Amino acid sequence: MTTLHETAYPSLRPDPTPRELAELYTPSAEEQRLACDIGKRALLRMAALIHLKVFQRLGYFIPLTEVPQVIREHIALQAGVIRPPLMADLKRVEASGARSALFMALRRHLNVRPLDPAGHDWLAVVADAAAETKHAVADIINVMLEELVHHRYELPAFSTLDRMAFRAREKSNNQYFSAIAGQLTAQTRALIDGLLKTSTGESVSPWQMLKREPKRPTNKETRTYIQHIRRLQHLVEQLPKPDVPVPKLKQFRLLARALNATEMAELKPQKRYALAVILIRAQHAQSMDDAADLFIRLMQNLENNARQKLLSFQQERVHKTDMLVGQLRDILGAYQLKGSDEQRVQAISTALVGEVDELLNECDQHLAYAGRNHLPFLLQPFKMVRAQLLNCIDIASPKASSEDLVVERLIQALATLRDNRADTVPLAMLGLSEEKDIRWMSAQWRKLVLVKPVGKGRPEAVHRRYFELAVMHAVKDDLKSGDLFIKYGERYDDYREQLVDDETYEKEVGDYGQVTGIETDPSVFVSKLKSALSQRAKEIDANFPENAHAEIVDGRLILSKPPRSDIVEAAARIDGMITERMKAASIVDLMIDTERWLDLHKLFRPLAGTDSRLEDLRMRVITTLFCYGCNLGPVQTAKSIKGLSRRQISWLNLKYVSEDLLDSAIVKVINAYNKFELPGYWGTGKHASADGTKWNLYEQNLLSEHHIRYGGYGGIGYYHVSDKFIALFSHFISCGTYEGIHILDGLMSNESDIRPDTIHGDTQAQSYPVFALAHLLGIQLMPRIRGIQDLKFHRPESSAAYQNINALFSDVIDWALIELHLPAMLRVAVSIKTGKITPSAILRRLGTYSRKNKLYFAFVELGKVIRTMFLLSYIGDVGLRKVIHAETNKSEQFNGFAGWSFFGGEGIIAENIRHEQRKVIKYNHLVANMIILHNVVGMTRVLRELRDEGTEITPEILGGLAPFRTAHINRFGDYTLDFRRKIGPLDFDVSIFPMKS
Repeated sequence: MTTLHETAYPSLRPDPTPRELAELYTPSAEEQRLACDIGKRALLRMAALIHLKVFQRLGYFIPLTEVPQVIREHIALQAGVIRPPLMADLKRVEASGARSALFMALRRHLNVRPLDPAGHDWLAVVADAAAETKHAVADIINVMLEELVHHRYELPAFSTLDRMAFRAREKSNNQYFSAIAGQLTAQTRALIDGLLKTSTGESVSPWQMLKREPKRPTNKETRTYIQHIRRLQHLVEQLPKPDVPVPKLKQFRLLARALNATEMAELKPQKRYALAVILIRAQHAQSMDDAADLFIRLMQNLENNARQKLLSFQQERVHKTDMLVGQLRDILGAYQLKGSDEQRVQAISTALVGEVDELLNECDQHLAYAGRNHLPFLLQPFKMVRAQLLNCIDIASPKASSEDLVVERLIQALATLRDNRADTVPLAMLGLSEEKDIRWMSAQWRKLVLVKPVGKGRPEAVHRRYFELAVMHAVKDDLKSGDLFIKYGERYDDYREQLVDDETYEKEVGDYGQVTGIETDPSVFVSKLKSALSQRAKEIDANFPENAHAEIVDGRLILSKPPRSDIVEAAARIDGMITERMKAASIVDLMIDTERWLDLHKLFRPLAGTDSRLEDLRMRVITTLFCYGCNLGPVQTAKSIKGLSRRQISWLNLKYVSEDLLDSAIVKVINAYNKFELPGYWGTGKHASADGTKWNLYEQNLLSEHHIRYGGYGGIGYYHVSDKFIALFSHFISCGTYEGIHILDGLMSNESDIRPDTIHGDTQAQSYPVFALAHLLGIQLMPRIRGIQDLKFHRPESSAAYQNINALFSDVIDWALIELHLPAMLRVAVSIKTGKITPSAILRRLGTYSRKNKLYFAFVELGKVIRTMFLLSYIGDVGLRKVIHAETNKSEQFNGFAGWSFFGGEGIIAENIRHEQRKVIKYNHLVANMIILHNVVGMTRVLRELRDEGTEITPEILGGLAPFRTAHINRFGDYTLDFRRKIGPLDFDVSIFPMKS
């Protein structure tokens, strides 16, 4: 059975605070008159007031004897009753016939009705509808509660809601399981059953092999994984496509992934077959993306190695280059000699240091690699991976997402050349023409690829290997930009299919414009934006002579650093006093306290949606958080904390924990943190900063890459940190991923009470499409700017000229392009707001240059406007630069704090499975936030003590503090889970400054 605390079903706190008593349980004069009308006797009037105030809080009636005494006494006192009614008197009222009449009178006053048989039928329909998209019983109950309140129903008993929600969930699930299993033939069912059996001599079942993930893309691993993808393709061809809502499909996938072969075999047949179909298709979709990732990684490795070889080659040829330059100088000197032509030729001949043919060969070699041309160095290593690259393309079978089908024809040409070993191949044999199919090639590629006939004429053939390399280079770029998509993939699918349809767009766009403040009429949108850009430029130009922190020298903008706001000496002194007084505790003690305050363990339930049968769930949850959040791993955790084995620790992670669950726990910690007074001195909650930090990984997985800036193999933990110092969102991405494409995800998926509308980021957030999409989503993007002198400013119109800052501007905005494509851009924004697609999914396509996607050019043009306006503000407002600097520093501080709490395993994420790596990042995010909350509780206590002792504390001093405190925390040694240690409740009403009367 679901517990009441897991849902929004209201209940009374046994120890309400004085503020809660005053706000929730104080009867008004009108309510006291109502009580007088209901009963003539004082006892009945008192019962009416208590029932009324409690119903207003709960939405249902409870026995008077279950109302906490402190609430009863408060209501009596506010009603002028000197002696509150005794328990015996209350029981007498409850047993009397007047109770029913009292309830009827209160229902009329409150305009509510009890749930009758017709209401039960209606509520069952509500539960069935909720079960179509919700998997957890608690979530279904919450939907039912919302509908009951909306339709003015008195809430029924919690057990009634729990039974109805459970029945609806099981009914919905069984219908989906039956629908999927019913489409399977006897042969397909036998095939699935065979996956659950381990062959003699094998240690792993085929079912477990389905969950295989790619390791480091060596030649051997690439070949092996491609074979795995082909096996998945063979299975998928025999399976139906499940028609299941996305939320339930995601939950079924998590459940199937968590079950081993033995557990699957024990399920009822329909559920077993349905879950198998869902997992196989999910693994196939992921493997199609993996094929694209493998292809891109292999191509990037080829290019990186070629560039390194070019550098080595150029360094080795320095002396050859010096010789050729010296030879040229000698020849020019001989040419300048006075005398006849014959004498000059003789002098030049004498100046030659070698044979002419040898010198020409040296010149040809130099010219072949001039201009940083690394392409010739691709040829040799390409031979080693050619087969794997062709296999990846064959498996992924990319298709064009626009009407330009050139790359599709080129891919067909690659298939034609698969078994060809000739050095040159006629274009006619490939079905290609130089004019239509080769014009996209750069000059460097054309020089290597095309073979021209002797004399003049158009190219008639290609160098096969260079042609294959050039086409694969184009395929790589088009996959990254979205110009090519993979039909059965997830991350590389056709993003257009995820956008809202015309009907939905027309229905939603008006409301969207009102909510975000974005003008939806294209001509009005452009007119207002053009006027705003013109006005901003004129203001900054007019004030530029008085701007002491910016100047233009030789046409280049120079910004001086904003004045450093040193921490007030008093703040540093108070900070030291806090450090001395913070109570010493182990890191496990902090986690136990926070978990007990918030009852986080109640969020942890089996992925199957059933009730937890673990009697020691709280201890298991804390141990698991410590294990994965601090990176000790199950083996070391079992050694450090007595009473649990490594299997028990890893079992809870596998069977109970998902990324969504960890996100829910993170939100609960954030909301509790936000109720304290102290974080309010650090920020308003309207700003957040996004930044990534490298986490070390072992090399044996696809996500692990060598990071150029940080060195070593790993991935990027990407965090959104509130201006109140706590992290709102976390994500794990590969080192090669452009971080800026994820900058908007955190704000769009944020479900906490802290709701920022301004995002700051590092320099990777400077791209035009990110600025454009942020603007359309109603988000202010204000990244840290480096190299501003190299960034372009765009004029609102060609005639716009400025007295002081004219040198900064170059191109003119193409307003017609923005106006033409605004509806298409708004469709993207509406799709994001309605949850159809994430910002990163669209920015992954629009963040890479595309020569075909018109939407890309429209977003770039809009981004030019928004970024220019921001850059102008950045120049003119030194205070803005200080804010951006301060907020981005908070991200860097959190990154360091998260790393400090991730002290086990030498800081290396040992997991090689991608979803487990993402969970580890969220575990660590949760643990870091729990410590931050605990620190704020301790800091509030110390500050209150200091204030009571007469120490001067001001808002400015509080603003100079931060919750990233570690000096009082012991990370190492024996860890004891002590649940008997006394802790006080969270008191959000504790004020550092005395409350003003």
